[in-house]
Amino acid sequence: MKSSLLQAVLPLISSFGLSLSSPIARRDGTTMQMNGPGGQSVGAAYFITNEQTGNFVVAADIGTDGTLTLRQAIATGGLGLHGNVGGVAVGPDGLFTQGAIKISTAANMLATVNPGSNTLSLFSIDTSDPINLKRVGDPIGSGGEFPVSVAFNKAGDTLCALNGGQVNGVSCFKVDPTNGLTNIAGTNRALNLNQTTPATGPAGSASHIIFSEDNTQLIASVKGVPPTPGFLAVWDVASDGSLSPEFTAIAPAQGGLLPFSMTLIEGKDAILATDAGVGFDIFDFSTSNSGNASSVVPIDGQSATCWSSFSSQTGNFYLTDIGTSMVTEVNVDANLKGSIVKQYAQGNNSGTIDNDIASIGGKDFMYVLAANATAIDVLSLNAPGQAQNIQNVDIAGPARSAGLDISSSVQGMTTFIKSL
Repeated sequence: MKSSLLQAVLPLISSFGLSLSSPIARRDGTTMQMNGPGGQSVGAAYFITNEQTGNFVVAADIGTDGTLTLRQAIATGGLGLHGNVGGVAVGPDGLFTQGAIKISTAANMLATVNPGSNTLSLFSIDTSDPINLKRVGDPIGSGGEFPVSVAFNKAGDTLCALNGGQVNGVSCFKVDPTNGLTNIAGTNRALNLNQTTPATGPAGSASHIIFSEDNTQLIASVKGVPPTPGFLAVWDVASDGSLSPEFTAIAPAQGGLLPFSMTLIEGKDAILATDAGVGFDIFDFSTSNSGNASSVVPIDGQSATCWSSFSSQTGNFYLTDIGTSMVTEVNVDANLKGSIVKQYAQGNNSGTIDNDIASIGGKDFMYVLAANATAIDVLSLNAPGQAQNIQNVDIAGPARSAGLDISSSVQGMTTFIKSL
């Protein structure tokens, strides 16, 4: 059954292809204006273009009502690249991953992958006007090939990257707000996946990297190759920032197959991991030193549930499916039992991938990258079971006007909200 599920997912993902190509983007570090100068905002949302002609961070103002206005595209100094399925370049979710771009509110920094140049880029965020990013230092080698995901620690002084290509594994870097990223000794650790550069997927590809809630572990998720399930790779983090020489591999409970994104279940020493083969997995690390997968929860009718975020206001998780273009709201109770709350249909075949949730004035808003439609869906999370679509933001039009090379390869989503 799992093999047939995956066989249904693969052609669905690869069939989206690339589209909406516009004039070649400049790669000289210029900032491209989109929709004019910024106005009053409470924060910003960011994603990357992931184009092989030059990777850009696109920044959008977040208004007081949660809506977005695209403003600027800032060159990363690196190149994008798309993974492949059966030798064909993938459009939506070209990295088979979550976390291609992340912010640190503790450090007011933003980091992104450059898969085509095997580098990472670091930016400082102007806290008074967060669409304004300033690149800090030069892009640095990611420690492997085809970097796909990054994670800041809680203090924002360490950044770790997940490489998903032929040279795959993790590497970590010190974050210097003046000079940029520098390698941390004892952190280049291999996953030893049988992979290519660019990566072939989604089966068998690296998925996501995060720190544990207490920052004592670094965790990477890896999808399985049916009938073999995937796993979470867990390294211990020492006081000097180095990682344990080997990782501990933790498999999902029976029925789990393709662990993808990971979202912490706060206060529980547990993780909700989306699973494109079934729905989602819950990993409970609290019951033993090696971890224990507590459950696998199916989502009826799902095609490729791969991305997730948590809303502190509703207390629920929100998962996106590239195949069904569906947002699924999930509750995890005090006993780590997961259940489906409600589903919210987005645009048909819009290719909903990366997402993030931001709190504004005591209310949460969800930002969903609809890659195949080259758009962003904005949902107001009014209460449990009461999410509402409030905006669909076109990316393609403003990109063309700015001369920005963009297509359905857009990837990542992260948000920054100003401190009050």
